[in-house]
Amino acid sequence: MAATLISWGFGHGWGTDLQAAGIAVIVIAFVKIRYVILDFMELRSAPLGMRVAAEAWCILVCATLVLLYGA
Repeated sequence: MAATLISWGFGHGWGTDLQAAGIAVIVIAFVKIRYVILDFMELRSAPLGMRVAAEAWCILVCATLVLLYGA
């Protein structure tokens, strides 16, 4: 719940750098996505290959969005 409130605050003007705030919102969203993948999709106890694939997907997509937004 704290992550949602923090990202809401960044989206509504906390801080002066809008680009940094946007990147923070993206990163917070992907941290939340990671928890959904690991806990609700039960990949925390899945075979190592599935978990590595899910973690790699999160990192790759998040990094791509941050790079595109920051450029």
